[in-house]
Amino acid sequence: MVPLNPEPTADDCAVLVMAKAPLPGLAKTRLIPALGAAGAAALAARMLDHTLDEALAAGLGPVTLCAAPQASHPAFAGLAKAGRIGLADQGEGDLGARMQRAFERALPRHAGALLIGTDAPALDAAVLRAAHAALREHDAVLVPAHDGGYVLIGLRRMAPRLFTDMPWSTPQVLAITRERLREAGLRWAELPALHDIDEPADLVHLAGRGWT
Repeated sequence: MVPLNPEPTADDCAVLVMAKAPLPGLAKTRLIPALGAAGAAALAARMLDHTLDEALAAGLGPVTLCAAPQASHPAFAGLAKAGRIGLADQGEGDLGARMQRAFERALPRHAGALLIGTDAPALDAAVLRAAHAALREHDAVLVPAHDGGYVLIGLRRMAPRLFTDMPWSTPQVLAITRERLREAGLRWAELPALHDIDEPADLVHLAGRGWT
């Protein structure tokens, strides 16, 4: 694992970016019927690069790319943005286990952490700053996705129930997350919902970007 960015301050906010290597047949596989395996991988690479640029531009704190299958995979070579991005393995388990692991690494070292994927092009530096501002006043923050999930979750303290036994990639994720936040007694904020790019029908939300 490459070391995380050095010298965080006591009140900074880590930004954790979850991503698969942008390889044909591995990344954005649900878009293959529309784009082909190579086209889906090329879009994944564009979205990853865009997300990392926006995470750095937000200027919140250390940015870590939580990578699959491994941070040492050749596909991630050159993505560390001249030493400005840390690299870490996602590790084993389902999506929830890997998200929980990322938070468990970050929260002991930082006042809060925002975890995002690379599927929502409109999740830019301004949204990240707004999420950070909300997190300073709440225990958690969410940016919902229009499909019933979320594209960002931020925490100030660990809450494992948010990540266990969750029906990931279903329209129930956001509702269950809200219920579990409520059960845990956590105060949370929600920002306006954004579109993510998972299915061929979602490609309309890339109009004007020239990415496909």
